[in-house]
Amino acid sequence: MAICPKGKISKGRRDKRRAQSWKISTATLINCPSCNELTLPHRACKSCGNYKRVEVLKVGN
Repeated sequence: MAICPKGKISKGRRDKRRAQSWKISTATLINCPSCNELTLPHRACKSCGNYKRVEVLKVGN
């Protein structure tokens, strides 16, 4: 037994649903535990070079 759609979905209804995919949400930011600057999660801090309180980048200040 094949599963069939109950009715035709109009192009407008279909396109309204597809139009939502281009929206971009705001980036989640966290405070760096070392310098308290806002940074992206799971990435080294750009201001101090630390990741999980370990220096992984040399940042020239």
